[in-house]
Amino acid sequence: MFRVLIIEDDQTLLKELISQLNQWDYETFGIEDFNFVMERYNEIQPDLLIIDIQLPKYDGFHWCRTIRSRSDVPIIFLSSRDHPMDMVMAMQLGADDYVQKPFHFEVLLAKIQAILRRTYRYSQSANVDIRIWNQATINFSKGDIHYKDGRVELSKNENSILRILVDQKNQIVSRDELIRALWDDERFISDNTLTVNVNRLRKSLDHLGLGKFIETRIGQGYIAIEE
Repeated sequence: MFRVLIIEDDQTLLKELISQLNQWDYETFGIEDFNFVMERYNEIQPDLLIIDIQLPKYDGFHWCRTIRSRSDVPIIFLSSRDHPMDMVMAMQLGADDYVQKPFHFEVLLAKIQAILRRTYRYSQSANVDIRIWNQATINFSKGDIHYKDGRVELSKNENSILRILVDQKNQIVSRDELIRALWDDERFISDNTLTVNVNRLRKSLDHLGLGKFIETRIGQGYIAIEE
């Protein structure tokens, strides 16, 4: 089930959108306090954002810029403003689409479905690249990992390293193998570059209490422990 966060201060519209999207099996959330937008975003870790431009405290452009600086999550602007420069600004900041109010829900739904398919290569018949590791669910297609009530997004290199280690769990994977898999030619990569990337992966996993399962074997490589 995809998670949708709606940053919208019109409570009537917000409730209607949540009701409609929930009927289409989206897990949909709104913002209760605009002093804590990023806290809400970090808590939910949505798969898609819908943002109005005119908002309390900071406008939608601010939140788009802030979120885009740390995530590639799809963003749709939903606004009554129809000036071409607003649309240009939205796209320049990294939005995926711009829907003008008033709108037909069916049009918004079609855009949401298209963006999610394009972003996550999602279809009911698709083979989603998922592994279960120490009771955590890793979705390599989306580049994230769920464990208990937590979720962490992985960078491209973190995702690749974890995939290699988990596919060979409880076996030592040499540093040379990892370097070749990530960068094609180890001659141009310093030994420290891999160390830095593995440490970043561990830090990401530490948010879920899973970093301890990636072990270093000195002089040999790394191993993903499966208990």
